[in-house]
Amino acid sequence: MRYLFFLIFSFLLSIQLSFAQTEKLKLAVAGFEHGHINGFLRQVANQDDFELVGYYEPKADLAKQVMSRFDLDPGKHYNSLSEMLKATSPDLTAIFSSTYDHPQLVEVCARQKANVMMEKPLAVNMEHARRIKTAVEENDILLMVNYETTWYPSNHLAKKTVEKQQLGDIRKMVVHSGHKGPKEIGVGPYFLDWLTDPKLNGGGALMDFGCYGANLMTWLMNNERPLKVSAITQQIKPDVYPEVEDEATIIITYPQAQGIIQASWNWPFSRKDLEVYGQTGNLIAHDNTRYSLHLPGKEEFTSTVEQTDFGYQSPLALMADVIHGNTELDGLSSLENNLIVTEILEAALKSARLGEVIQLDR
Repeated sequence: MRYLFFLIFSFLLSIQLSFAQTEKLKLAVAGFEHGHINGFLRQVANQDDFELVGYYEPKADLAKQVMSRFDLDPGKHYNSLSEMLKATSPDLTAIFSSTYDHPQLVEVCARQKANVMMEKPLAVNMEHARRIKTAVEENDILLMVNYETTWYPSNHLAKKTVEKQQLGDIRKMVVHSGHKGPKEIGVGPYFLDWLTDPKLNGGGALMDFGCYGANLMTWLMNNERPLKVSAITQQIKPDVYPEVEDEATIIITYPQAQGIIQASWNWPFSRKDLEVYGQTGNLIAHDNTRYSLHLPGKEEFTSTVEQTDFGYQSPLALMADVIHGNTELDGLSSLENNLIVTEILEAALKSARLGEVIQLDR
C-alpha cells in the first residue's frame, strides 16, 4: 500500500512539474535605448517560452515609438523600474540600456530577486563589472550576457574541434568584427547617441566590436586570464565620430597562445568571423554557418554546419531552460567569462591611451 501511494505521488508530481514547465515565464524589459531591442521584441513575438508582462523606459517619446512599432500595450509601460518589478514579478528582465547604465539597473533587479539578461558587453569598466558581480552574488540571481555570435553554430563547431584536440593546442586566434559604422548603417538616434559617447559606451569601435573577440577567445581558452594586453586605436572619421575611436586592433597574450582582435567602424561590408590555429591544424568560421577545416595530411575543405546542430539557438530558449533548472548558465553567456572580457577591454583602452603593453595583475 505504501509503495502504491509512492507511485501515485510520484506520478502526480511529475504531472505538476510538467505543467509548470509548459506555463509561460514572465518577461520584463528594462530600457529601449539599445537598438537590438527591435530584433529582441520580434523574437519574443515568435516564441512560446515567455510572456511579456511589462517594460520600463523613462523617455516618453522613445517609449511611444517602440510601443507603437510593436503594438505593445501602453498599460504595461512603467516609468520606474522598481515599480515595474514589484507589479509584475518577472522571471527574467531583459536590459536594453546603454552599457554605462548596466550596474544600476542590475542592482535594482537584484534587490527584487529578478534574473537578468543584458546585451553585450557586460560593463564599461571593471569598477562597474565588480558592482554587477556583487549584486548578482549577494542576491543569488542569474545573469546572462547576450552576443549575436553566441548563436553561431560555426563557433560551437570550432569549440568542439578544439576540445577534441583535432587542432592540437591553440597557438593563435583571430577575430574580425565590424561594419561601415553605426551612423553609416543607420542605427536609431537614441542608440547612436550613447554608442558614440565615451562615457556611456566606454569607448567606440573597441568596445562595440572588440568584446566579441574577447568573449570568444576567453571561451576557447576555458576562462584563462591573459598575461598582457596591447592595443592600437585610430580615429579615421573624426568628423563622424569626434569623441571615440572608430578603428582598433587588440593583441592578447597568453602563456602559449596569442589572440588578435580587429574591430572596426570602417569596413565596406559587415563581418564577424573567427580563426583558430593550433599546433597541427586550423579552423576558420567564416560566418554563422560556413567554416573551413585544415588538418594534417588532408586538403583544406569548406563546408557548412546546420543552425540546429549545436544546442540553443536563442537567448530566451537558453534562459527558459536555465530558470527551469534544466541546464546551467556557463560559457559565452556567463558572468565569469564576461568579467574577463571587461578586464581585457579595459586594459586595451588603457594600452591605446598610454601606448604601452598592459600587464594584467596575477
